[in-house]
Amino acid sequence: MDNKSKVYTYIATSLDGYIATPEDSLEWLFKVEGEGDNGYSEFYETIDTIIMGRKTYDWLIANEKDNFPYKNKPCYVFSNTLIGKNENVQFINEDVVSFTNKLKISDGGNIWVVGGGDLLHYFIKERLVDEFIITVAPTIIGKGIPLFKEIDFELELRLKNIRRFNQFAELHYELK
Repeated sequence: MDNKSKVYTYIATSLDGYIATPEDSLEWLFKVEGEGDNGYSEFYETIDTIIMGRKTYDWLIANEKDNFPYKNKPCYVFSNTLIGKNENVQFINEDVVSFTNKLKISDGGNIWVVGGGDLLHYFIKERLVDEFIITVAPTIIGKGIPLFKEIDFELELRLKNIRRFNQFAELHYELK
């Protein structure tokens, strides 16, 4: 039996494949009529550990103020400049692949790579993501931060599930 943890990406994108505007705005996303929390709470209950990049962490601190959203779970932030930890996160300045593989074989449970095009791209390039849960909003924003950056290989996925949350479509894929 394989007890290895899985790495998930759970993210929303515009219909044309952007996760934010060039100015890092998500206002376009909040204009779409969803259903409840669009499955977020259900997903969050399956996750034990959070990983994010420094840009995502900085965005959260600037926009969520004192309401850090992942207080109840171990949270790691990859950073080249920050070290140590604070009340909410531990800063990691080591190889992403070896750190993630250590987490995957520990008893830490499932891992969520929270947002950030740069870190997600690295996880995809290194084939570290096991499952992709992508919620598509019926909005075309034209330009911004792409969900997927260019890669020089194909990544084959298998569709596990499709769900609808009013105007949102959730696509759930697993790595083949």
